[in-house]
Amino acid sequence: MEEMINEVARILIESKYAVALTGAGVSTESGIPDFRGPSGIWTRNPEAERRAYEVYEKFLRDPRGYWEEVVSGPSILGDLEKARPNPSHYAMAEMERMGILKCIITQNVDNLHQKAGSRNVIDFHGNAFKLRCVRCGERYPREEFDLVRIVGEGKIPLCRKCHYPLKSDVVYFKEPIPRDVYVRSFEEVEKCDVMLVAGTSAIVYPAAELPRIAKRKSIPAVVIEVNAEPTPLTEEGISDHFIQGMTGKILPKIVDEIRKLVIQT
Repeated sequence: MEEMINEVARILIESKYAVALTGAGVSTESGIPDFRGPSGIWTRNPEAERRAYEVYEKFLRDPRGYWEEVVSGPSILGDLEKARPNPSHYAMAEMERMGILKCIITQNVDNLHQKAGSRNVIDFHGNAFKLRCVRCGERYPREEFDLVRIVGEGKIPLCRKCHYPLKSDVVYFKEPIPRDVYVRSFEEVEKCDVMLVAGTSAIVYPAAELPRIAKRKSIPAVVIEVNAEPTPLTEEGISDHFIQGMTGKILPKIVDEIRKLVIQT
């Protein structure tokens, strides 16, 4: 493994435009459950997954009922306010500070990359700490709205720009990825010469398409995968380098190796 970490560190140092794609495996070490792992939310509670498929349509049909459910029940991910970044997040933030990692495209909605100090983060599936207007695309910090009071008064939060009902910025099942996020993500993939894939099962589309697009470019990007278990990316040969292990242990080792190599040069 040490040789692989050394090789990956060299590739990252020599890259001109490295981007990362992260998934639930990056946040599980912060106590946030994943969805499809052995102890995942959907694995343990298939009924919760079935209900999740109905949320977006309920918002469109009955925004007030949607918000009543949101404010009355706990998040299936737990109290994200209390969640703290783990070594995975800090390692990637450090790679950004080094000028190596140009962008993180994350499937996670927990805001932990930003809390760790990463600045150029694309929330592919939205951000639980924001509200979004599905009509005009405007986003607002969730903290700007006293949701309990608003809903308690029989009202719903409205977009200040077009007055359409707001929803959580989180992208639900059957909901399209917001166009600005979709376009920007694919622009980053087109620019990258290295893609670091960390903590994702690579089975949820369209996010899972991003590494494949990186490999199909006229000049293919080098795909580095760090995951606890092999994924379709490993099995299909999309990943050029696969390091098996917890991201919170592997990514800091890569950063340490980068530091050593930079000092040597």
